[in-house]
Amino acid sequence: MFSLFYGLWNHVFSKAEFHVLILGVHKAGKTTLLEKLKSIYLKGEGLPHDHIVPTVGLNIGRIEDANVKLVFWDLGGQPGLRTIWEKYYEEAHAVIYVIDSASASSFEDAKSALEKVLRHEELQGAPVLIFANKQDSPAAVSEEELARHLHLKELDERPCMFQAGSAFDGTGIKHGVDWLVEEMERSKRTELLRVRTEAAGKI
Repeated sequence: MFSLFYGLWNHVFSKAEFHVLILGVHKAGKTTLLEKLKSIYLKGEGLPHDHIVPTVGLNIGRIEDANVKLVFWDLGGQPGLRTIWEKYYEEAHAVIYVIDSASASSFEDAKSALEKVLRHEELQGAPVLIFANKQDSPAAVSEEELARHLHLKELDERPCMFQAGSAFDGTGIKHGVDWLVEEMERSKRTELLRVRTEAAGKI
């Protein structure tokens, strides 16, 4: 009887866990974003900016917010590393796609890589937060300008938000993550992944 009650208590009060991919082309600011996320949610645990190096492979960050646990997978954005992205699609609940809004020369590459992400069938229905990073730079374009430039037709079928901000000073991050959590909590994809996980546990 106790074990049944404990299991029910655990189920009702345990926090949902979501897996979020942090993607983007090289030098968009993905790892800086991950470290700032840790700093915001874990009371200053993120790395200082001068210790952050480009990701070769994978960085993982875990945070808790209200009733959810968030696991972030930060993947390297160099052209030769982007094939690794697909290995993580199947288990991802959502995507944060980071774009350097101050680097107009990288927009075409960023658009091409993002369109490939959005077309992939294993990410079907996953909410996407497009983070227009480096808004602290005088050269940065607004999220409206970036949205017009990218003109992403593939966004019609999924929840998506453009969020202007800065991974350096933290602007816009909390607002973007709050939106993403809300979308993941009501996403059909989340239910699909939950059912798949439960089914796998019974095998």
